Amino acid sequence: MKYYEEQDKKNIERIREILAGLPSFCKSFFYDMADYTSTRTRLAYAYDLKVFFEFLHKNNAYCRKMEMTEIPISILERVTKDDILEYLDYMTLYDKDGRVIMNKERGKARKIASLRSFYNYFYRAEKIEKNPAALIPVPKQHEKEIIRLEPQEVAILLEQVEKGEKLTKSQLKYHKINKVRDIAILTLLLGTGIRVSECVGLNINDVDLDNGALVVHRKGGYDATIYFGFEVETALRDYMDQRENMIPLTGHEDAFFISMQNKRMGVRSVENMVKKYTQNVTTLKKITPHKLRSTYGTSLYKETGDIYLVASVLGHSDVNTTRKHYAAISDEERMKITNAVKLRSDTDA
Repeated sequence: MKYYEEQDKKNIERIREILAGLPSFCKSFFYDMADYTSTRTRLAYAYDLKVFFEFLHKNNAYCRKMEMTEIPISILERVTKDDILEYLDYMTLYDKDGRVIMNKERGKARKIASLRSFYNYFYRAEKIEKNPAALIPVPKQHEKEIIRLEPQEVAILLEQVEKGEKLTKSQLKYHKINKVRDIAILTLLLGTGIRVSECVGLNINDVDLDNGALVVHRKGGYDATIYFGFEVETALRDYMDQRENMIPLTGHEDAFFISMQNKRMGVRSVENMVKKYTQNVTTLKKITPHKLRSTYGTSLYKETGDIYLVASVLGHSDVNTTRKHYAAISDEERMKITNAVKLRSDTDA
């Protein structure tokens, strides 16, 4: 089973677990969208609807009288616009099993969007006659500044990983073992812009060093060939010299990147590794693997000026997503035009 298949399996199992605790009519919503959505998307819907029905079960007098699984579909029409507005306020800050959970603009917008899709499905299927969720606009989200590393920061990062600078004594112990692997991962992320999930999902036979190419499984459910340059090839070859001498645990033999536990590296492990090194390069930016992807996308756009090429390489299904993130004028370009507009002619006294 490939990495993405394992992740799909885990997601399906978790979706079924969540659905077992929700009202029975919810299942048809998930069955209907199974053919055109990813398991990750459906899992996100499941989590969002779980929060909604837990809110109803806790705060609605009618729902409180029964088990959550017994709530009938008629509750969807009993819910009013004001109830959903109250739910929107509830999501801002609530307690869950002793933990305080907060949702900001992005989290609230996603949960309301999930609820609107949920209601739309039953309304179009003529199982309900009212659709109060349609009356609630999706909360406006403010655009966030794209965080990325500047070229000099990239150079400093790779040099520090090479030399092990600014690491603690305990970190240096592991650094000696993992340095070549860590450089390979960082160089790969910075040199191709692949997602962290695509990185850890690589198998040995997905990487063709002789032709400078690798195959990744994209979010849309398809495989794509990604080409890389000399720097990435060198880093990967150095790592492969080590990888050939590793003995992975059963079930992890095909994994390209191996952890110290001789297992396939996970997304969280790479996130922690990136954080460990980048926090010594910049304290003003919170750098994640996705920010390394943004760094590559920005550099590629600056070099080529071709937004369609950037979209293709990054695996964006909609070029508008790419344009939104990478076609903004950089601060450096803004500074170049500071004297472009003359307020007075040179002949003015």
